[in-house]
Amino acid sequence: MDFQFTKEQTDIRQAARDFAEKEIREIGHDYDQKEEFPKDLWKKACDLGFVGVYIDEAYEGPGLGYLEAAVIMEEFWRVDPGCGCVLLTAFGSELIQNYGTEEQKKKYIPPIPKGKAIMGSAITEPDAGSDIFGVTTSAVKDGDTYTINGTKMFITNGSIADFLTVYCLTNPEAKSRYERYSFFIVETDRPGFQANKLRGKMGIRASDTAEIVFNSVKVPKENLLGGKESRGFPQVMDLFNINRVLAASQGVGVSQGALDLAIAHVKKREAFGQAIGKFQAIQVKLAEMATMVEAARILTYQAAWLIDHGKKDPKLIAMAKWLAGETGVRVADDALQMHGGYGYLNEYPIERFYRDAKIVEIYEGAKEMEKLTIAHQLLGKF
Repeated sequence: MDFQFTKEQTDIRQAARDFAEKEIREIGHDYDQKEEFPKDLWKKACDLGFVGVYIDEAYEGPGLGYLEAAVIMEEFWRVDPGCGCVLLTAFGSELIQNYGTEEQKKKYIPPIPKGKAIMGSAITEPDAGSDIFGVTTSAVKDGDTYTINGTKMFITNGSIADFLTVYCLTNPEAKSRYERYSFFIVETDRPGFQANKLRGKMGIRASDTAEIVFNSVKVPKENLLGGKESRGFPQVMDLFNINRVLAASQGVGVSQGALDLAIAHVKKREAFGQAIGKFQAIQVKLAEMATMVEAARILTYQAAWLIDHGKKDPKLIAMAKWLAGETGVRVADDALQMHGGYGYLNEYPIERFYRDAKIVEIYEGAKEMEKLTIAHQLLGKF
């Protein structure tokens, strides 16, 4: 087993770290307070090839892997999770690249890494979060057109996207529930499409999140992903497996960032006549935090590496997502505790990291669902 990065991967990490330090650190607080997506930052990230790094060169992407994508995500989230979400502007391009027709790939994918379009994927509904079979947004075919009706909730990039991949109920009478759903590519300028930006989020406030309403939105049959119905379920599960690895890298990034803040603080903060970093209680806690971060990182890298080598391991992916999410929350909590009262003030970055960390335990499959996935893989059918 070789845990050594290639020179290219090392250079990518350093480039992502330098960009995050230079372009993100100073603006994170402001965009968090404004609850505004940093479009200028997004454009710069696209120009330097950080967005959609897993997009093939044939579709004008860098043609790298999910390990590289995870490393870049980690470095961005290490500095500021909210602004780090600019990398999610390619969310859903994986679906089109893996399952779209050649015409769909050529039309929709190239603008994403070039910074000419933003996309997202609309799956979650108000009454169907982790329940993927509870989705009721319908797409009814009439000749060469589908009419979409329904509501999606908590959709990343929902109010800023140029188009979305939308998970719809197309065959409600199918005997197998696995054959009832399909994905459609929906442009957001179509009549009947409405996006309502969600404000007042606890964390990652610079990331755009919206409620989406489809009121008889019509799309041509050419927008059916892959050109065939009833394939939505395996497609959405594949998307989850990929993006749970990227979510795990977010957990690694936010926990490493919180650890960095804690180390810097305890070295300069004094109490009882000395820097608090000299107290054994602090040293023991830092050791625990650092060990958890490294464990989550290795598990995440392994899951990403396997995807790049043709094997998606749902159990390992779920382990990485769960552990990284929990590590982010615990390490941010411990880091804030070390800041004492100062950590409770929003002028200190740790307050923002504390709020941002929680989302990793919720989206892309709640932590309880990750544990069930692990258990089902362990037990099999019995």
